[in-house]
Amino acid sequence: MKSPSAAQIEQQRPFMRLIIISGRSGSGKSTALNQLEDEGFYCIDNLPISLLPALVAKIIGDEFNIFQGIAVCIDARNSWKDLKQVEAIIQSLPQSVETQVLFLDAQEANLLQRFGETRRRHPMSTEFIPLAEAIVKERELLEPIHDCASLVLDTSHMTVYELRDAIKQRLLGTSVGSMSILLQSFGFKRGVPADADLVFDVRMLPNPHWVKELRLKSGLDSDVQAFLESQPMTGELFQDIRHYLDNWLPRYREGNRSYMNITFGCTGGQHRSVYLAERLYQHYKGQLPTINIRHRELH
Repeated sequence: MKSPSAAQIEQQRPFMRLIIISGRSGSGKSTALNQLEDEGFYCIDNLPISLLPALVAKIIGDEFNIFQGIAVCIDARNSWKDLKQVEAIIQSLPQSVETQVLFLDAQEANLLQRFGETRRRHPMSTEFIPLAEAIVKERELLEPIHDCASLVLDTSHMTVYELRDAIKQRLLGTSVGSMSILLQSFGFKRGVPADADLVFDVRMLPNPHWVKELRLKSGLDSDVQAFLESQPMTGELFQDIRHYLDNWLPRYREGNRSYMNITFGCTGGQHRSVYLAERLYQHYKGQLPTINIRHRELH
C-alpha cells in the first residue's frame, strides 16, 4: 500500500483560519484581539513573527477545532529583519490555513493624544527618542506588514465600540464568497468616515432642520420621513441610488470584495442621510442577509 503524498496529507488537514493583527501602538490592536477572543478565537499577543510557521504547524490538529480560528498580534518589537520577511513567511504557510492580515493605524495627532491620556510609555520611545519620533519610526518598521495587509482600518475617529463593530462586520460578518454591506449615515461637519467605500452626498435635499417642529427630531421619525417624502427630489434620488446599487453591487461581489461601507452624508447627519440610509436598508434587508445599518451621529 502506497504512503500518501505530501499533497494528499495537505488536503487531509483540517481547515484553519489565521488572523494576523498589526499596527502602530495606540491604534487599537488590543481591542481587536479581545474582540476576536470574545468571538471564539485562540489569541496570542506579541508573537515573534519568526515563530509563526511553528505555531501554525502546532495548531493544525483536532485539539484546536473547538476554536473559530487563531489570532496573533505582531508589533514592531520584532526583529526588523523578520519584519522584512513577513510576506515570505505568510506565503510559506500551508494552504489549509486561510490567512488574513489586519493592519490598524491612526493619524499621528490621535496617537499622541491617546498616549497623553493614558500616560503609558510608547514601546519604542527612550530618553533619546521622543514620543513623536517613536510613532514615526514604528510606522516605518511596520511598512512590510502594512503592504501585505488584506484589511487596513484607520481608527483615528473610532470609539472602542465602533472598532469592535468593524472587526465583527469586516472580518467575521461574511462567509467565503459572500459580501457584508454596511449602510451608514453621517454628517459632513464631522468629516467623511475614514473607511467609506462609497459616499453619497444628499445635501441637495430640503433640510428638515429649518422646520422648527422637525429640528430636534431625526430621519427615524415619521413626521421627518413624511416631510422628505413630500419632496419629489427625494424619490428621484432614492431611485437613482437604488438603481446604481442594484447594478454595481453584484460587480463588487464578483471582484472578491468581502465588505463594503456605503455612506450617506448630509450637513449634521441627523435627518436626510439617516432617512435615505434607513429607506435603502428597509428595501434591501430582505434580499441581502448580510446587510447592516449604522447612524454615526445618532450613536
